[in-house]
Amino acid sequence: MARRSLLKFGAALAVGLPASVALASCAAEDPLAQQAAAGDNKNYIAGDGSVTEYAVGERGEAVDLTGKLFDGTQVSSAEWTGTVTVLNFWYAACAPCRKEAPDLVALHDEFEPQGAQFFGVNIRDERATAEAFERSFDIPYPSFDDQDGGVLLAMTSYVPPQAVPTTLVFDKAGRISARILGLAERSTLKALIQDALAE
Repeated sequence: MARRSLLKFGAALAVGLPASVALASCAAEDPLAQQAAAGDNKNYIAGDGSVTEYAVGERGEAVDLTGKLFDGTQVSSAEWTGTVTVLNFWYAACAPCRKEAPDLVALHDEFEPQGAQFFGVNIRDERATAEAFERSFDIPYPSFDDQDGGVLLAMTSYVPPQAVPTTLVFDKAGRISARILGLAERSTLKALIQDALAE
């Protein structure tokens, strides 16, 4: 069984408040977050904020996925053996994606020298839109062009459709060691990457 180590907004949800209310309270300054909370057909579905860690003996088989980066490069998860990999699902109009982007950049810069690699998975945008977002936030790592849903489909056991952002940490054997469903808090993701690197 997966061990749930953190449930953001848990108290609010426990007393019956909808997730949109809990989310609105922490991201109300961003107009896109307000749109998401309003539920006015922006096609945004929030994660519940949970962080799930998977014990080494409970991770099952290595993930098998292939996809194409925006620059046309074909990438297979089979190439990730021996490397801790962080996979972040995003799209440009997603308010939490915008909020977490600077932290992902900082964590990439911190952990790449230690052997971790990062990839984005853009589930919605055309190349020009994705690249504009990446320039705005100085994203140093590549993203999959996943408009056809191939990468997302390969990860449906871990990433609910349209629950974006979601961030996965792969261990050195290519298995999922942790998942953040919703906004990735920097300190939390840092600890999960450190744990995977230490194995």
